[in-house]
Amino acid sequence: MEIKQFKDEPLAHYSYALVSEGEMAIVDPARNPIPYYQYAEQQNARIVAVLETHPHADFVSSHLQIQQETGAKIYINPEAGPAYEYQPLEDGQRLKIGKAEIHALATPGHSPDSLSYYATDGQQHVLFSGDTLFIGDVGRPDLREKAGNQTALRKELAAMMYQTIQTKFNDLPDETIIYPAHGAGSLCGKNLSDADSSTLGQERQFNWAFKNQDQETFVAEILKDQPFIPHYFGFNVELNRKGAAKLSKALAKVPILLDVQGPLEEHLVVDTRDAMEFKKGHLPGSINIMGRSETDKFETWLGSVVEPDQKFYLVVDRIENLEELLERTAKIGYENQVVAALTLDLPQNEPAQLNLQDFRDRQENYHILDVRNESEVRAGKIFDQSLHIPLPELNQRIKEVPTDKPVVVHCAGGYRSAAGSSLVQ
Repeated sequence: MEIKQFKDEPLAHYSYALVSEGEMAIVDPARNPIPYYQYAEQQNARIVAVLETHPHADFVSSHLQIQQETGAKIYINPEAGPAYEYQPLEDGQRLKIGKAEIHALATPGHSPDSLSYYATDGQQHVLFSGDTLFIGDVGRPDLREKAGNQTALRKELAAMMYQTIQTKFNDLPDETIIYPAHGAGSLCGKNLSDADSSTLGQERQFNWAFKNQDQETFVAEILKDQPFIPHYFGFNVELNRKGAAKLSKALAKVPILLDVQGPLEEHLVVDTRDAMEFKKGHLPGSINIMGRSETDKFETWLGSVVEPDQKFYLVVDRIENLEELLERTAKIGYENQVVAALTLDLPQNEPAQLNLQDFRDRQENYHILDVRNESEVRAGKIFDQSLHIPLPELNQRIKEVPTDKPVVVHCAGGYRSAAGSSLVQ
């Protein structure tokens, strides 16, 4: 039994391929299936199964495309209400991939329809835990109150998670390797480790969720200080329940415009260039959501600032990055909202500079806008007189920002303040 882990860095998403005796199963695939096809080719294996742990909120899965292109069966909990052809798997049911036996475990908590997959060939023991069990944490229980075929209140799901952790993994050996769907940086939990795997024994020893505690204590802890919920999460749950269109066909529909010099039709403009380039010249009404490299969480902030039904133009710095930025947009299912992808040919102006010394000496002459998250501000304000509006809420609350003085926007590292200042502008 061979296991390969695939990582999508910006979304902190892990997916997997399991190969045994020439057969391959893919667990929680990302939007682009080509890396899995390449691996199957390298292993001389046939893709026979896609295992979905649940309808994901933070990324679009390629399960339907893989089924259409390979003939593989999609396995998922029927409670998820899939709107595509699938093979139902429920608690205790099993399937074989080569010599590997895969056991479906119903593990509600992150969502009411979550499954985990325990796989063994008699020598190795692994658990594909989806968004149920992370390294050092468990999945958040507050994403399915308004989304999905099965909705549940956060307190109900938190109680389900307690029962899952207390009962579902008890029969699995300590040496079972835990392969989660996410790592540090994902918004599907709050204290995820940057480790990409662990063992059940280590989690039993060090993960707070396995501590000896009553349900009330567990529920209070898991609900405390969860991060914000991006606009696109509910949209992605429904899109994954239905199954997304083939990636290449979806991207081929997006028009491309080169060397644009003037204003466009009245749609939002998402400018992915570096903040300094943006300040030297941009189209009116642009929002600066940087997508310079994998370290920029472009997908998360695009889906946090832009609503799932908003049309927008997508500006890239140069044509060689166009395909990558479109694919990153499609990872959260926003490709159908792109009116056109474009490059710019605009005059370059010297951007205005903040007089830092004057700001330090006379802060009363400025309005200071803090766009950090609620939990960051609770941990400590940086400027006593600042107005706090989290970046995901700024577009809707922009009229709360006073304009009788210069506005200074800040976050923790510069990325969000670039987006925030462009919204204020």
